[in-house]
Amino acid sequence: MASLISETSQKIFTPETLRAAAKQSDRCLVVPVRLRRAIKKYLREQEDPYMRRKVLRLSESFSNIKEVNLQLVAKTSKELVDDPFKSMEKSQRWKIKSAYGDIGLTYRDDETVAYVASRMPAVYSACYRVLSEVKRRLPGFSPSKVLDFGAGTGSAFWAMREVWPKSVEKLNIVEPSQSMQRAGRSLIQDLKNLPLIHGYTSLLAFTKEVRKSERKHDLVIASYVLGEIPSLKDRITILRQLWNLTQDVLVLVEPGTPHGSDIISQMRSHILWMERRKCHKAKVNKEDSKDIMDLKSGAFIVAPCPHDGRCPLEKSGKYCHFVQRLQRTTSQRVYKRSKGNPLRGFEDEKFSFVAFRRGQRPREPWPLDGMQFETLKEQRAERNPGDFEIDYEDLDDVEETADMIPFEEVDASAYDSDVMETDNIVDSDEDQEEETVNANLGGGWGRIVFPPVRRGRQVHMNICRSTNPEASEGSFDREVITQTKNPTLHLQARKSFWGDLWPSGRNVTTTAS
Repeated sequence: MASLISETSQKIFTPETLRAAAKQSDRCLVVPVRLRRAIKKYLREQEDPYMRRKVLRLSESFSNIKEVNLQLVAKTSKELVDDPFKSMEKSQRWKIKSAYGDIGLTYRDDETVAYVASRMPAVYSACYRVLSEVKRRLPGFSPSKVLDFGAGTGSAFWAMREVWPKSVEKLNIVEPSQSMQRAGRSLIQDLKNLPLIHGYTSLLAFTKEVRKSERKHDLVIASYVLGEIPSLKDRITILRQLWNLTQDVLVLVEPGTPHGSDIISQMRSHILWMERRKCHKAKVNKEDSKDIMDLKSGAFIVAPCPHDGRCPLEKSGKYCHFVQRLQRTTSQRVYKRSKGNPLRGFEDEKFSFVAFRRGQRPREPWPLDGMQFETLKEQRAERNPGDFEIDYEDLDDVEETADMIPFEEVDASAYDSDVMETDNIVDSDEDQEEETVNANLGGGWGRIVFPPVRRGRQVHMNICRSTNPEASEGSFDREVITQTKNPTLHLQARKSFWGDLWPSGRNVTTTAS
């Protein structure tokens, strides 16, 4: 069996496919013209002379929420250990009731306008990055019915429309803020081929109006919303409701802060524990045969975790998060300025996320099993001296061709000009998807956590990886790739970024961190 897997691995994986499949991060994301134009039109209709002040006030509110979250975690750590389902102790900040439970910030018209101007592009970029990765890991997944919990102004919907332009046929949104719902409808009013959209103020309202047979969704997403619920009991209750409404994939996204990462870790552990318990009870009670039970029950992590075991970063003083760089839109550059200082042309949105899928993780060959890479010494020994000879006649032809084609420098800021935003936009139906090589869902693909450190001919990487073929356990290792021993993987390591996948083999030696 081992030899068969090794031969299969050799046929599937090559150094070129490994490099293509490992790429997961978008280096610098440009917000689509459609969304930038919609935001600009919406803000123009508001005609608010105090926009900068409101944006600054909204930013201060987010900062206050972060401080309170840290205080809540510090004060209630013992309480969580004693009784994890006991509600967290509320501070003065958390006095507002909503359909979610207890939250720290309501969005009226002023906050909504400021949110669209300053935060919506960044939230969109994080959602787009997460959903793009789900699409890479699940190339056959194409959701037609979607539930967006805590939809806000529709950032996740815009991301879904870019990732799956022809897929979504029905969208249910849950958003208690009527101001947010109005803004979301205003932003999409000029789009074509929209899916059927229904809005609800709470999950309770959704379950009352929708029949039980129609409640399941192919994709359920909750982005930047669970962190607004400090009560762990309410958070877990909502998570269970969202999972019960999920037919295939559930995606959770939170800010890339220690608090946001803790929320993702807690929700991740709870879903996996709950599904394991269901499987155990089914086996004990002999309700189903093993084959049927494997198809019906269970859950595994699509991304970012390469395994379904306990998070190896727990109690390590580190937290799992990623970053997406985006080029700032015109509205962000105008309204996010403070004290007259201009902002950079880009910003880094840090986020934490997890994507679950129902069922059992598929067994796949590990990418590096059975692969042989030449060392730098062996590659140099195989060089042909004739490869380094220069044909000066060909060189002259290249120079003459270069003289005939004038060099045109592209303005880096042209992407955000008003001229481009008023240009004709190609409809989504005419978009052509770029073919990419996808990494399988087996346990052989690790995740690069934190930026790789390049030191001369060495690349140091922190990798979260699976430790067994079943991907039931994982570890957090520090791996050093040297150019001398493995120039092929060293070249890939130098081009890898924080958040990319990294191919693994069960016979690879690593340095534990």
